[in-house]
Amino acid sequence: MDDFFKYVSPGREDVRWGLYTNCAGKAVIPPGKVYPPAEHPSGYYFTFKKGRILNEYQLNYITDGEGIYQNHAGTYIVKPGSLMVTKPGDLHRYRPRKNKGWIEHYVGFSGHIANELFSKPALRKKKAVLDIGNREEILGTFYEIFETVINEKPGYQQVSAGLIMKLLGYLVSLDKQKDFAGKRIEKIIRNACYEVRKNVEGKMDFKSFAEENHVGYSYFRKMFKMYTGNPPSQYHLELKMLRAKEMLLHTDMLVKEISDVLGFESVFYFSRLFKQKMGISPTEMRKTVRN
Repeated sequence: MDDFFKYVSPGREDVRWGLYTNCAGKAVIPPGKVYPPAEHPSGYYFTFKKGRILNEYQLNYITDGEGIYQNHAGTYIVKPGSLMVTKPGDLHRYRPRKNKGWIEHYVGFSGHIANELFSKPALRKKKAVLDIGNREEILGTFYEIFETVINEKPGYQQVSAGLIMKLLGYLVSLDKQKDFAGKRIEKIIRNACYEVRKNVEGKMDFKSFAEENHVGYSYFRKMFKMYTGNPPSQYHLELKMLRAKEMLLHTDMLVKEISDVLGFESVFYFSRLFKQKMGISPTEMRKTVRN
């Protein structure tokens, strides 16, 4: 794809959607070229001496070249595979090294959903420059955003919003994977998840499972929660609830029979847990859907 930049104008419906695109672009900055170049869009132009403040979030993915990024937190080295994350109100500046240049891919976005996402620890605590490496899934998503914005088909803002969510999801996922890459515990957790799914209707003794795999239960439980988002017993319970929902909607089994099959102590305990998780009792769910 050739260099391009495009402003987009979100409508009221796009703003109410909660996440909308303001701009997107790609630029190849060859060695020796002044940065930002004179043709840089006026609304985003800045000088390195003064820096700039944006009123939007911006993700800028560098796939080639080197440079620096600076904000109130300090100076960051930018290299191939670096993702620069700029937030509204942050005074910042960046540029490629004169003898290196770089290739940048960027998208600017706003919305209350973006604010909510960046208020969560998974994104709030991230540095301004993330070393995620040259990843096809990240670059591919940027190109999907570019194509969506260029074509501007009806509903393109909602599609673009989904792709930005996808990008942010990759960032969180890649960060979590760092804690497991190359470690034996990842295989153990994968095996545990498999066993839970295979025996979702039965019981799981996670302490024994950890012992059989020669790992301390406390460590296993901590890493399992980091990997799946839930501790082992909760992960198992969530799957039981999903299986219960499936049985309620697609079989004629009595609620008590479903409770027994899934290994609950009593139908009352099962019904109480189901309502806590699903917001509706088993009987009400079946009746509402069938009606």
